[in-house]
Amino acid sequence: MEHLRNAYESISNWWFDLHYTPNQKRGLLLISLLLLVISFFIVVRGNTAPAEVEFALPVIVQEVEIFVDVAGAVNNPGVYSLSGKSRVIDAIKAAGDSAPGADLSTINLARIVSDGEQIYVDSAFSGGTSGSVKRNLRTGPINLNRATKSQLDSLDGIGPVIAQRIIDFRKANGPFLTIDDVQKVSGIGTAKFAQIKSKIQV
Repeated sequence: MEHLRNAYESISNWWFDLHYTPNQKRGLLLISLLLLVISFFIVVRGNTAPAEVEFALPVIVQEVEIFVDVAGAVNNPGVYSLSGKSRVIDAIKAAGDSAPGADLSTINLARIVSDGEQIYVDSAFSGGTSGSVKRNLRTGPINLNRATKSQLDSLDGIGPVIAQRIIDFRKANGPFLTIDDVQKVSGIGTAKFAQIKSKIQV
């Protein structure tokens, strides 16, 4: 404490020994205080990191346009432009909705459609024709993507169980791209495929 008292007395003596008027001394004191305050703010500001301002760029979502061919039992068959997230039900509605007598049971209406795809809506079969008679009525290859359960059942070696599996596979995975893809259906091996490959198409 002694050295602080000595320092205070030295500063006091120096202050009173200055050959300034009282007004000049007050001015000098104010300038000193002002410099002290400015120095304080400079130090504080230098230790404070500037806040980083983040600007979020706007996300531009570009709508994808696809074209789908809707055929069969619809009111206005044709090619329609749809959103890339459209589903089969949207394509059918774009074609004027299903026509009277349409069989929608073989179609997965909730499936998302793809560009260039054809959606074929079957007409409901009427009457109970036996499998042998249906084979005689068949005049050409059966389209795996359009065939009803009855039409698939008419193929040699394909009964109602495998016919339903083909339809279920089609609903879950979309249309067959080649006739070879039908071998992915449970119950259709190499031998059975060789038996029916000349009678099917996509």
